[in-house]
Order: sequence, then C-alpha cells, then structure tokens
Amino acid sequence: MAVQIENLGQLDRKVTLEFARADLAKAREARLVKLGKTMKMAGFRPGKVPKNIVEKQYGMQVDFELQFDKASELFYELAQKEKIALAGQPRLEPKSELEADTIVFDALFEVLPEVKIGDFSKAEVTKYLTEIADPEIDRAIDVLRKQQVHYHPRGEAGHHGDGGANTAAQAGDQVVIDFVGKIDGVEFAGGKAENFEYVLGEGRMLPEFEAATLGLKAGESKTFPLAFPADYHGKDVAGKTAEFTITVKSVNWPHLPAVDDAFALSMGVTEGGVAKMRAEVKENLDREVKRRITSLLKNEVMEKLNSLCELDVPKSLVASEQERLVESARQDLMQRGIPNAKDAPIPAEMFAEQATKRVRLGLILGDLVKQQNLAATADQIKTEIDEQAATYEDPKEVVRWFYSNPSRLKDIENLVLEDNVIKYFTSLAKVTDKAISFEELSKLN
Repeated sequence: MAVQIENLGQLDRKVTLEFARADLAKAREARLVKLGKTMKMAGFRPGKVPKNIVEKQYGMQVDFELQFDKASELFYELAQKEKIALAGQPRLEPKSELEADTIVFDALFEVLPEVKIGDFSKAEVTKYLTEIADPEIDRAIDVLRKQQVHYHPRGEAGHHGDGGANTAAQAGDQVVIDFVGKIDGVEFAGGKAENFEYVLGEGRMLPEFEAATLGLKAGESKTFPLAFPADYHGKDVAGKTAEFTITVKSVNWPHLPAVDDAFALSMGVTEGGVAKMRAEVKENLDREVKRRITSLLKNEVMEKLNSLCELDVPKSLVASEQERLVESARQDLMQRGIPNAKDAPIPAEMFAEQATKRVRLGLILGDLVKQQNLAATADQIKTEIDEQAATYEDPKEVVRWFYSNPSRLKDIENLVLEDNVIKYFTSLAKVTDKAISFEELSKLN
C-alpha cells in the first residue's frame, strides 16, 4: 500500500498508517493466553481463570498495546524503505477505535536537517602561544612549598628561627583569637568564638576584621566597628553594624620548606633532586599550557562553526538534550549533598539555549565529519590514550582501564574527532598566533 509522507513545514513530517485489526488476531490470542496463565482470581486456581474473564480484564489493554506495536513496526519499516533520516522517535496518534476493522494511526516525526556548511576561509581565530620558563617554574614550586607550610610562635626560638624581632601579627601569619560581637550592646548568634584560627591575608574573614587584627601581639585586645554587607549570608546581621572585641591568643609566623633535595623527595622525586623536580614541574606546566590552548582554540572554532553553518534544529533532539541536562544537574546536586535533590524541581526551560546550541553543534560536526572523512581512527584513539596514560604512575593499567569500558573509549573517540575537526577548520581559516604569558593564559576561559 502506497503511503504519502506529508511535509508539515521545516523538519516536521506526518504519515498515516493503516492495517487490518484481523492481522493481529493470532498475536492477540497468544497474548491473552499468556496473561491467563499468571492471572489470579478468587475461586480459581492460577492459570485456570476462564477465557471470557481474561478477555474482560485484559482485552482492551492487549488491543491497545498490539496496535501501537504494529503501528511502530510499520513506521520503522517505512522509514528504512524510504531512507528517512529520523531526528527522534515518532509520536503515534490513533485515529480509529480499538474495535474498528481497519486501524489507523498518524505518525508525526521530525527528520534531520540539511546542514549548509559555510565558507571557513572567511573565519578568523586566535591560537595562543605560551612558553614556560624559570619564573613560571619558580611560582609553581612556591605553590608546592605553601602546601607544606607550618607555623611557629613569633618571638620563640626554634629550629627554624624565631620569625624576627617584630612579634606583632603580620600578613601571612596564623593567628588564634577569641572574639565577641554585639549589635546595640547585645551579643548575636554566631558572633562569638574562642580559639578561632585563621591566616591573615587569605580573605577568610571580612576586611575590617583582618585590618583590626594586623599589628596586634599575643595577649593584646582591640574593639572595633564592623559593618556587615547588605548581601551578607547571615540574614540577621546583614546590613547592620556590630562592635567586635578581639583578643589575640597567639601569633604564628609561616615557615616554608627550603627548595632542596629533601623537598624534592617529599614531592615524590626519588632521584635527581631539585633539577629533576624542576623538570617534572615544567613538564606538568607544558601539559597544562597545551590543554588550555587546545580548549580555547576548540571553543573559538565551535563558536565559528555555529555561526557559519545554517540548519533547522529538530525540536525533539533539543527536548532530549534538555532532559539530559536536567538529569545531569540533579546528579550534581545529589553529589554535593543538597537535601531532597532527587525531587528538586528543575525546569527544563532553563537549559533551552544550552541544549539548542549543543544539538546544533552536534549536527554540524556529524555532517562535517561525514563529508570530510574526519572520523577518529583506531591509531588516533590509541595515541590519545597513550598520551593521557603517560601522566600516571602505572600507564599500562590506565590504558587497560580505558579499553575495558566502551563509554570511556567513546569519550576518547569524541575527543579525537573534535581535534580532527579543529585541524580541518584551522587549515582553511585565518589563524593568528598570539604570544601571552602563563599568568595571562590562566585567566582566559
């Protein structure tokens, strides 16, 4: 029977499916017999319920299920025969009664769009260049040193010295204090603590609090006003001014480990000392530079692809992507321990723009990969896995970990595919190299 596919505009299509109810008779009988074998009813042994009762209980349900199954089967046979590029699942709408001799369904569906690839030679992108030199290595090692910082009481002689003649609290010092805050002469909740410890300059406390502590010595006290910001997280005190009194219990100066072979050993460098440690730090920084530069270039290329290519976006794919983003957001809330995150209302509409952009890019990439043969090869996937595994202590185990899970392999395949697209795009576009420092690179998103 010939079928007419109706064009409802853009990507929406409709086809009417018809079949005889009699064609389902054998399947209907078999389904009812199967249900009858497990049906339980008072006064009858299991499997011995009369056929007319089984029919009365399940007849309409079986008709409904079989007719939808048949309509779905006919639709996908048609889609395969006509080589319809489906964008998603069809929506099947029954147009006849369950008992009708001829069953009629409308199948409404979307097709994948035609992607009009733009002229990449008109695009301009920036590729950042960053060299890692001694200053960057020194700064990275300073970060590692600060991770091993320990404190000594100011003025007390010890193995690492006494911290100097000035025993007053200075920036970078760890202080231990008692404090009490009052508003209109009355203490308020959360405004009092004993043996409270923090490091000056880390920004953990409000600026007025830190300013009042600076310059005080152990045993000294100070009273000062503190105006809470209007948007302060403590609603009871937000926008109000309190009077705090602090008493310094101890002032401790920071001691950073010397950059020597012992420090290198503490960083896991068993041979080669400081020189080897610096080489490994540079290797890690180079790897980070490569990752950031690749990420920035990828983001810019994807933006250009999105703007240079034209296509209609299937609503069904956007809806599916919104659902996926909602579920991802819910999982994130659950992992962060948010109460009732599983049932938290997360409107799909808030992800509409993001979902649309992702679907657009996915369709553009898919079309481009197909047209230009940019799919990831097995050798490329192996190379990427080997490069990632090399950063771990046991590369062979990491390689095995990747190849033991199809979803992990798929992630690597997608990564390589994106790299192939970027290389193809930049081979045609105008690429401007721009040298920037590591610090500048770190600030770019």
